Amino acid sequence: MTKILLVQGANMAYLGKRQPEIYGTTPAAELDQIVQRYASKCGAELEIYYTHIEGEAIARIYRAVDEGIDGLLMNPAGFLHAGYALRDCLRAMRFPYVEVHMTNIDKRGFKSVTAETARGVIAGFGVRSYLMGFDALLDLIQDAKTAKTRPTAKTRPTAKTRPATETRPAIETRPATKSRPSRKGKKA
Repeated sequence: MTKILLVQGANMAYLGKRQPEIYGTTPAAELDQIVQRYASKCGAELEIYYTHIEGEAIARIYRAVDEGIDGLLMNPAGFLHAGYALRDCLRAMRFPYVEVHMTNIDKRGFKSVTAETARGVIAGFGVRSYLMGFDALLDLIQDAKTAKTRPTAKTRPTAKTRPATETRPAIETRPATKSRPSRKGKKA
């Protein structure tokens, strides 16, 4: 079974309570259930780890190597601003890493210092960013496994790839409960 670690960075434990006008009203516990349910449907084992401390995130990622984790999905959240030690840790990892953000960080004027180590970044889709990132990570893991077991050109009469009929479960999220407030009348 594919093993994936999801690291939730600084402030993510307060999802749904902290700035709901930006991050939405989905609480962290509900996000966990959504992603766990999706992982189960995909046949993957998922561990979710929350921390507000960069050093704890680094220690958990290094421990994941020893545990044989196949891939890392992470929302660095508050670490995106100055997580240089976390970035250096990620550079040493041999498993694929996909970074996710609920909001479009570029639109908000932020640059993630950890993004350069990711195979890809998915941002701006709310809760769906996690599910899209999960799919991308599963594809990267599968590609790596296929590359390791792929026969050489001399012995390969037919190359097998993932069957076209293989599909993943539909992405299910709850509809937004309220629309974003108007920015009219707010001072910059």
